[in-house]
Order: sequence, then C-alpha cells, then structure tokens
Amino acid sequence: MAKQKTHKAFSSRVKITGTGKVLKRTAGQDHFNGRESGKTTRSKRQDKTFSSAHRRAIKTLMPNSQ
Repeated sequence: MAKQKTHKAFSSRVKITGTGKVLKRTAGQDHFNGRESGKTTRSKRQDKTFSSAHRRAIKTLMPNSQ
C-alpha cells in the first residue's frame, strides 16, 4: 500500500497547535481594506480556527499531523 502524503498546499496555509486546533489566516486581508471599519480591520488580524465539522477532511489532507 502506498504511503499517505501530506497535501503541501494545504499545509502551507494552516498551522496545527499543540492541542490540535487548526488555525488559518483570515480571508479578505490583502487589499481594498481602507473602506472597511476599524472593527473589521482589527478582527482580520487574528487567525481563525476551522470548525470541528472539517476534522475528517483535514485528517485526509494532513495524515502525519496529530
């Protein structure tokens, strides 16, 4: 049976914490942010977590993580 391989495009976009949470960068952060409110701009600085509903899909993309 072939080895399971990590999906490199996905692994470059996420970070898995020590407790197993999967963090991603907030979408819509690159440009056209001047028109947004300060509250939106500040909230986009924080990383977002994937919901637990995506757990099985993440496990297939990154089999060698926790």
